[in-house]
Amino acid sequence: MTLAPLPEYAARLAHVQAEMATRSMAALVVSDPANIYYLSGYDAWSFYMPQCLVVPADGEPQLFARAMDAAGAASISALGPNQVHGYPEELVHRHDTHPYTWIVRQAILVGLLADDPGWTVGIEGDSHFFSPRAYLALTGGIPRAHVVDSAELVNWVRLVKSEHELARMRIAGTIAERAMTVALDAVEVGRRQCDVAAEILAAQAAGTPTHGGDYPAIYPMLPTGDAAGTPHLTWSDARFVAGEATTIELAGAYERYHVPLARTVVLGDPPSRLSDMAPVVADGMAASLAALVAGATGHDVHAAFNDVIGRHGHTKESRTGYSIGIAYPPDWGERTVSLRAAEKTVLQAGMTFHVILGMWMDGWGYELSEPVAVTDTGAERFTDLPHDLTRK
Repeated sequence: MTLAPLPEYAARLAHVQAEMATRSMAALVVSDPANIYYLSGYDAWSFYMPQCLVVPADGEPQLFARAMDAAGAASISALGPNQVHGYPEELVHRHDTHPYTWIVRQAILVGLLADDPGWTVGIEGDSHFFSPRAYLALTGGIPRAHVVDSAELVNWVRLVKSEHELARMRIAGTIAERAMTVALDAVEVGRRQCDVAAEILAAQAAGTPTHGGDYPAIYPMLPTGDAAGTPHLTWSDARFVAGEATTIELAGAYERYHVPLARTVVLGDPPSRLSDMAPVVADGMAASLAALVAGATGHDVHAAFNDVIGRHGHTKESRTGYSIGIAYPPDWGERTVSLRAAEKTVLQAGMTFHVILGMWMDGWGYELSEPVAVTDTGAERFTDLPHDLTRK
C-alpha cells in the first residue's frame, strides 16, 4: 500500500475540520474504516473490532485500536507514533465492559474529548462498525457532552476527488475491465458458478501486469437464470445452463479505491424480452452519461434514463447510480449522492459515480453499468467495454 502525499492528508483534514466548525463540533469520532483510511492512510483488516480516529476541532487526529493492531499502525499510515493508542487485549469480546470505555478515557487524558456540556461531539451514527454498545460506552464516558450524528460529514467531504484520487480510480478501472473480461469469457454451459467466481476473484487480486489489485468490498455477484431478476446474489456450485442469462457485477479495487462494473451474458440465443431490453438500456446509458455533467443534479441523470426507457413502456423507480471511491466491506458506495428522482445535489467535476442500470423483472433481469467521473464537459469513463448484451 502506498500512502498519499502528506499534503493530501493535510488538505483532507483541513476540509473536515472546516465542516466541523460550521456545526460547532469540538471533536468527531470517525469509525468508518473508509473515512479512517481517507484521513490517515491506515489500512488493515482490524475494523471488525472497535476502532476509531478522533478528530479534534484543531490539531492532529489520533487513532484508537486494539493493541495488537495499534502496534504497527504508525508504520503503515500517515500518523506519528504519538497519534496511535492501543487498548488492552483484556477488553476484547467482554459482556461487562467495552473498548470504547477505555477509548473515551484515553481520549479525555490526551485532550481530544471532554465531559463538558459545552462540548459537541460528532459520531458516525450510520457506520457499519459503530455498534449500539459502542455508542452507549462512548456516551457513558462523556454524559454531559452533547453527542450528535455527523450525518456522514467525512463521506461528503470525500465526494469530490483530488487528482491523486482520480488517478487511483483510473487504475481500478483497468482492473475492473480485466476482471469483467475474465468473467464473460469464463461463463460457459456446464461450468460451475463457483469455478467462474474463483477466476473472477483471482483476476481481481492479480489486477493487470502494471498494477496489482486490492480485495473488493463486495464479492462478485452473478445471479443466473430465474435468479437474474433478483440483484445482489453471489454464486453456488450449480452449473450454467444453455439458454440462461447471468448478470455479473464486480469491482476493480486499487489502494482501496473501487470501480464497480456490471454486464449481462446469455448462453445461446436470448429470449426476445432480453434481446429487446438490451438496446433500450444501452440507449438509456448513453442518455445518462450525456446528462452526467457538472451543474446537473442526480435527478437530471435519473430522468434522462427514464425518459428513454419510458418510450418503450418501462420505468425505473430505484436509483440509477451512486457515488463511489474508497471502500471497505460490506459496501463499495460512499453513502452520499444517489442518482434518483429526489436527488437535488448539484454535481461537480471530480465526483465519481457507478451508473448502474439494473432492470430486475419477474424471473429475469438485465444489468449494464458504467463507472465514471464527472467533468465540466461530460462523463469520463473508467472502463472501455461495449454496452451490448454478451451472447455466447
